[in-house]
Amino acid sequence: MNTNVDFYFNKAKSWQDELKTLRQILLDCNLTEELKWGVPCYTAQNSNIVLIHAFKNYCAILFVKGVLLKDANHILIQQTINVQAGRQIRFTNIEEIKNLEPVLKKYINEAIDLERSGKKTTLNKNTRLIFPEEFENKLKENPSLKIAFDTLTPGRQRAYNLFFTAPKQSKTRSSRIEKCIPQIMGGKGLSE
Repeated sequence: MNTNVDFYFNKAKSWQDELKTLRQILLDCNLTEELKWGVPCYTAQNSNIVLIHAFKNYCAILFVKGVLLKDANHILIQQTINVQAGRQIRFTNIEEIKNLEPVLKKYINEAIDLERSGKKTTLNKNTRLIFPEEFENKLKENPSLKIAFDTLTPGRQRAYNLFFTAPKQSKTRSSRIEKCIPQIMGGKGLSE
C-alpha cells in the first residue's frame, strides 16, 4: 500500500467502505498502487491499468483500455461521449462490489493480460471535443479565456472537457467552469 494513496482514501467524504473494498480487490490482483491525476491508479509493467474514482452519486473503477475488454457481463460504461478508450464499472453500494468481486477480478486480469500483450487502443486524434453550452458561452464572452484555452495542450483541453461535461446540472457545470478559469488563464491543466 502507498501512503499517498492512503491519504486519498482517508480524506474521501463518501464511499469509504466501497473504495476500500475496491482497493483491496485491485491489490489482490498484484497491481502496483500509485497516485496519479489525484486518484488511485493501479499499474502493471509501469502501465496504467485501472483507476478508482469517487463521484457524488457513485464510485467506480475505470479501465484505461476498457474499450478493448470483452465485457462478457455488459457492465462497462463509457463515462462521457468524449472518452475514447476508458470504460467504467459503477457502484452505489458495497453489496454490488462484493457480489461482483469474481467478475471484477476476471476483468482486471483480462486488462493485465491485455497490457502484457502490447495491444494498443486506436484513438481518433481528430475527434472534436464537444463542450457544454456553459463553457462555450464563457469562451464567447471572454476572448482572453478562449486564447488561453486554445494554447493548452490537447490533453489538458480534454481533461477540462471531461471535468466540465460530467455534471448533469447546469449549475454544477457553471461552478466548475468558474473555478477553473484562473488555472486556464495561467496555462495550467486541471490537476496542476
